[in-house]
Amino acid sequence: MGLSGSGKSTVGRLLAARLGWELVDTDAWIVAQTGRQVHEIFAQDGEPAFRAWERQAVAAACDAPRRVIALGGGAPLDPQSFALLRRTSALVWLRAAPETLAERLRTAEGEVRPLLAGDAPARLRALLAQRAPVYVLADLVVDTEAQPPEDVAAQIAAWLHGTSPAR
Repeated sequence: MGLSGSGKSTVGRLLAARLGWELVDTDAWIVAQTGRQVHEIFAQDGEPAFRAWERQAVAAACDAPRRVIALGGGAPLDPQSFALLRRTSALVWLRAAPETLAERLRTAEGEVRPLLAGDAPARLRALLAQRAPVYVLADLVVDTEAQPPEDVAAQIAAWLHGTSPAR
């Protein structure tokens, strides 16, 4: 889990490959189910409708073992989703400074982030303030500030295999 730009999808893909597990990206699951992009659901149906889809995506992702789940940044804020994730998964917070995340998002061509319209660093700081009380409950916190995604995935895999200290 983590804010937009923290590397959830990229690290998730690398970690799943490293472990030989399936990757479930909840945003991709929603797109596959609805035939619409996340930003379209936000624009046409509103955030509550998107969060309902996200809750379904989390439930579907948690219904089998050996899955790496790349969550949308707000998914853990839903109490039902968080309780299910806590029961079935190891939770990892991919953490980086809002300014770093804004720069990563600025250079990610073609991606539309509905909650980051306007001043991205300021919006990311606000989202972090809102979400940090849940993110800090992660089983493992990995700073992605200066690490390439491959190193982040290796660190998480080592922790999952018990060869790296927690937190």
